[in-house]
Amino acid sequence: MAKVAKKLEWCIVRLGDDVNWWVEEISDPVHWDIDGLGIVDPRQMNYIVDHLDLVAQYGFPVELLESAFIKFAIDKDLGKGRIRLTRTAGSFLAQDEVLFALPDVVDEERSPYADFIHQLTKARVKMLNDLIEFESTFTIDELEDEIRDAQNAALMEGRATHVFTEIMSILDYIPEGYELDLEDEKASDKDYIGEDFPDVEEEDEESIEEDETMKWDDDDDYDEEDDDSDEDDLDDEDDDEDDEPAPKSKKVAKPT
Repeated sequence: MAKVAKKLEWCIVRLGDDVNWWVEEISDPVHWDIDGLGIVDPRQMNYIVDHLDLVAQYGFPVELLESAFIKFAIDKDLGKGRIRLTRTAGSFLAQDEVLFALPDVVDEERSPYADFIHQLTKARVKMLNDLIEFESTFTIDELEDEIRDAQNAALMEGRATHVFTEIMSILDYIPEGYELDLEDEKASDKDYIGEDFPDVEEEDEESIEEDETMKWDDDDDYDEEDDDSDEDDLDDEDDDEDDEPAPKSKKVAKPT
């Protein structure tokens, strides 16, 4: 593993149509298969870190995050949604860091990333069994089987499962027919999509020019006329909603 670490110095990533970053070229092609190899961007990593609070209460060792991923920083923009990254030090748990995270999957069965996924699954299952009244104990194998089936279905459609999707499918997993409504539960994926990407220009000496494919910031080019008409509609809807009682929240729902 030490020899691999010395050879892995940089990689080139591209922004896919799914708004995820994928490895296109790597400095150590001998040990790394880049076919379907995704990399977690800084915004996605912050989102993952936020969601680890809950599973940490059920035994997940958050420090595994540091060893499961190899840290990269932006070197330069290559244009057309491509960026060159160089290996760096730092911590994913430091909020002021702008780091890309490459899963350490050189040894798929015994890699640090594989251990990270196993421990994450174990903690999520423990959490579900604690918060939901199952007829029988929900098992790790059941969760792993469902995740694997979803990945195989995507593969049959010619789509690779991105590492961020794999992690969040575990952190967000709830068996069909059940639901959780926790007061301290983190924001939904919809909220994540609307977040601003960290300001990478302040972190690098060489600034990065944005192009149309690098969707890191919210689009400011709105149609002013549409905004004006939408405002009137929203005012009418607000008046109607004021008369409706707020829905009550339930912590656990039994199977339907």
